[in-house]
Amino acid sequence: MSNALTLITGEINAIKDDFMTLLSDRSIKFEQEAGFAVQILGANDFALSIATQNRASVINAVKNIAAIGISLNPAKKQAYLVPRRVGQQQAICLDISYMGLMDLAMATGSIKWAQAELVRENDGFARGRFDEPPAHTFNPFSKDRGEIIGVYVVVKTADGDYLTHTMEIGDVYDIRDRSEAWKSYVAKKIKSCPWVTDAGEMIKKTCVKQAYKYWPKTERLETAIHHLNTDGGEGLADINTRAEAGPDVSPVIAAAMRTTTDADALKFWRENNAAFVKQPADHAKLKDAIAGHRARMKADQEAADAARTVDMEPALTPEELDAQRGVPA
Repeated sequence: MSNALTLITGEINAIKDDFMTLLSDRSIKFEQEAGFAVQILGANDFALSIATQNRASVINAVKNIAAIGISLNPAKKQAYLVPRRVGQQQAICLDISYMGLMDLAMATGSIKWAQAELVRENDGFARGRFDEPPAHTFNPFSKDRGEIIGVYVVVKTADGDYLTHTMEIGDVYDIRDRSEAWKSYVAKKIKSCPWVTDAGEMIKKTCVKQAYKYWPKTERLETAIHHLNTDGGEGLADINTRAEAGPDVSPVIAAAMRTTTDADALKFWRENNAAFVKQPADHAKLKDAIAGHRARMKADQEAADAARTVDMEPALTPEELDAQRGVPA
């Protein structure tokens, strides 16, 4: 073991008590995570040199593992320690993958199941109704699926409902272009960045980070997102700011579901749909939700009318009942 790695190993082992105080998931073991951290830094000379120059960033990254409750276990592919420029200096940051975010949401009970996928131009893709998963068809072995045109994440809630969030690739790249890592790469301040080496993963993570605001909230998930947007150095602090993206469709859908007549639901649609015209995905969600709500109200009304029709039919006399049954008078 090199002197630099020995130094960093000692720094990490010295924070065990702090790690245990911050630990949000008792299944995570300090000794294992410390070992994973040392392995990661020992396998990358550049990362080790940054860790040596900025030892405080390594300590903060390891502490964030405890606070968020996620693992560096390479088999799980949930999180990594990566060198990244943060402000005016290089640092070692805890980077959480899109799979790590979904695993965290499932582990904390926010959702039961999740899947994120890229959509290419030759794929078949159809968005389902508001509470149904999308239909995405493609040949996974094809070498001619075309360019990436979008991405989506679909989750199943504890109540059994499906929530789908879609993003056009142009919207993803708009967010990429605002990230510090990408700007540094374009300016040739750094030779590479995750948007270059792991573009597909970053596209999915961008979608997951937007989608999570529609999921039931948990403290650990909120902590993970906040970390990525700030200490993680991704430069995506405004990813969930609706000032640029427009109004949040979730409370509008909830209000639509409270209408009690078809006329009121239709009126609500006319009064609110214009606000989401520039947000195609949210506009589709609102449209599908109201259409489904109107259909359910119509079915309920038809069932109620049928029941009333039966109740209004005059009762038969005993003689009439005998006649229907073929009983001789």
